[in-house]
Amino acid sequence: MRTLKDEIIEMIRLEGPLTVERYMDLCLGHPALGYYITRDPFGKDGDFITAPEISQMFGELIGIWTAQVWRDMGSPAPVRLVELGPGRGTLMADVLRAIGASAPDMKAALQVHLVETSPVLRARQQQTLADAGVEVIWHDEITAPLKGPVIILANEFLDALPVQQFLATKAGWHERLVGLDDNGALMFGLAAEPTHDDIGEAEPGDVMEIPRAAQRLVRSLAEHIVAHGGAALLIDYGAFAEGRTDTLQAVKQHRFVDPLADPGEADLTTQVNFERIAMIAALANASVHGPSAQGAFLQSLGLDYRAEALKTHATPAQRREIDAAVTRLTAMTERGMGELFKVMAFSHPSLKAVPGLHLAWSPDHHQADEDI
Repeated sequence: MRTLKDEIIEMIRLEGPLTVERYMDLCLGHPALGYYITRDPFGKDGDFITAPEISQMFGELIGIWTAQVWRDMGSPAPVRLVELGPGRGTLMADVLRAIGASAPDMKAALQVHLVETSPVLRARQQQTLADAGVEVIWHDEITAPLKGPVIILANEFLDALPVQQFLATKAGWHERLVGLDDNGALMFGLAAEPTHDDIGEAEPGDVMEIPRAAQRLVRSLAEHIVAHGGAALLIDYGAFAEGRTDTLQAVKQHRFVDPLADPGEADLTTQVNFERIAMIAALANASVHGPSAQGAFLQSLGLDYRAEALKTHATPAQRREIDAAVTRLTAMTERGMGELFKVMAFSHPSLKAVPGLHLAWSPDHHQADEDI
């Protein structure tokens, strides 16, 4: 059986080395052999676990956040609730349940749109949301559901978008490439000539990651929101400020593996540069909120109170599971998601506040952090 690795090796032999951006795009999104096209990677039996799969509390709090933002928008009807990369549909199911309980008028106004290219995951989402009580529409293209006021949710989506990588040498910045060694195996290398792109000053050995796909996405979302109203909530593995290190990693069966070992068989991600993402949204004249560490964000939304409410009628074993979930979602440890994951939102300029996040920048310049 022909593998994606075979395809990539043949492509390199015929056309020359691939950029890291192109390699990531093929590994994750190849139309027949890409990682997200061929499997359900979530859960204990998959390669990684996301926050919605850890506990229903995560999605319920995002649902409360969504309902409050809708009210602050003036309760437009209809309003589109859009999720990018909805996984198994778990987050959206929990969000809709919370909205139905706390804001039934919003649920009546909702049009739910999911952006999903994987036929495997789309089928799973259809099962999960079969009894959601709202019509759900699926799209292949990210911009397809953008019409009128929108609230956009993206949990662990940006980190899987391909990036360019550049390595600083004494001669300048050279783009990092994927080529073949003398034995025909995949290996990392550098473009022979330095790039003419203005990347900035650096010390030899620095690595710069340029997330052009994420930048284009955020710009288009922000421009739509500024023109038509709404907000976007981004939750992802990443850093507050731009770094100069290689963050490309591959995960398979909950373990880190060589990113070149099994193309299409492991999840590839890089850390999201929230400073850069915030700048892109601000340049589109959107108000920027955050970023904040995920742990602080969830606790500000009432995670501890929700946990105590769930434990009221729980068995001792269930109480321990709830406590473990709270720790996993908020802990500042290596395995915890509390600090490693960040949360940021951007909105129409009229929306000066969103739950759980401080206003970092707005077009009227009345409030701005030095970081933006």
